Amino acid sequence: MADVPALPPGGRRRPAFGLRPSSGRPQVRPALRPAAGRQEDLRCPPVVRPTELQKDETEDAQSGQEKTFMSPPFEDTELNINHPYYDVARHGIIQLAGDDNFGRKVITFSCCRMPPSHQLNHIRLLEYLKYTLDHYVENDYMVVYFHYGLKSLNKPSLKWLQTAYKEFDRKYKKNLKALYVVHPTNFIKILWNIFKPLISHKFGKKIIYLNYLSDLREHLKYDQLNIPQEVIQHDENLRRKQKGKLPPVVKIPPPRPPLPTQQFGVSLQYIKDKNKGELIPPVMKETVSYLKRKGVESSLRVTRCKQIIHGLPEHNYVVLKYLICFLHMCRWPLVRDLQAPLDSQRTEVSCESIYNRMTASSLACVFGLNLIWPSKGTVSLSALVPLNLFTELLIDFYMNIFNSRTVPGEILP
Repeated sequence: MADVPALPPGGRRRPAFGLRPSSGRPQVRPALRPAAGRQEDLRCPPVVRPTELQKDETEDAQSGQEKTFMSPPFEDTELNINHPYYDVARHGIIQLAGDDNFGRKVITFSCCRMPPSHQLNHIRLLEYLKYTLDHYVENDYMVVYFHYGLKSLNKPSLKWLQTAYKEFDRKYKKNLKALYVVHPTNFIKILWNIFKPLISHKFGKKIIYLNYLSDLREHLKYDQLNIPQEVIQHDENLRRKQKGKLPPVVKIPPPRPPLPTQQFGVSLQYIKDKNKGELIPPVMKETVSYLKRKGVESSLRVTRCKQIIHGLPEHNYVVLKYLICFLHMCRWPLVRDLQAPLDSQRTEVSCESIYNRMTASSLACVFGLNLIWPSKGTVSLSALVPLNLFTELLIDFYMNIFNSRTVPGEILP
């Protein structure tokens, strides 16, 4: 039995493409087949050539920038050691960086603070990223990705990137307003081309490439960003390198053709042609139809309100009628009443509503909470919206709801 050749230094076999000692001609070895019973993930993207990342590292080294990556590792000294993700959070890779110009939360991701792969559990990094975003995804938020510092020593695998994209479902993508990629390189562009088939067009439009840190000032509160010193130094080196050169030509990709069912961002003529000559866009027609069936100014709701109010004891009914009558006269008439005209005295008071600008909705927010109380405890936050809608209906449809019941001795304002 022949001896098994020893592995070369470093524990790795020679590359599949080599030279045959006998003839000196190139030899291409066949690719290894997957083990029996193993199923390959057909959607897994192909491997990126490591030379692209190495090119980025070589360019940094030639520019004298490799020194910036050798700075002492960042440690968050204020982080509680009992933090559930202390092993990852202590590096400061992911941080909350205040708000943008519209009050939306900003989260930063700094590659230069990622330690070598054998010192960082990338699965834990993904879990910590989700843990951080879970605090803010219910509202609009932004992410700033500082790409500088991603090296062959600390980069996650492409399989990890694919898993990360799948982990971030609609809950995370819906309220993400922008993903700023600062200092993009050829490696980023290649990654984008690989993952492009897996990324939705809507999410792709949220990715914005920024070549310099100064570009962030147009979108965010720059002074609130905790930018690593390595990134700042890299940005300065880039500017010195580009000084005196013509700005690079920006290639704008051609616009994508609209989808056959697209109704936003296209002309009315396009919608008409795609919908058999219909003049009204389907989305508008369906919305109006829905509002006509289930709108708030709905007769079924008014009828139900009337039934509830007429079931009140006489004293409660008289007091409520007195107050709602006054609020009805004071409201701002946003729409023309479809009810019978008020008498001359009430019409005169109603004219004052031109100056107070109080709508029925505004009045309902003020008085609704004080009109109806639960039998036990206090009103929950979830009950505020239906409570205000109920009060708004009483004010807007006062005549319809209260005109069929009169209590002896009642008075009106």
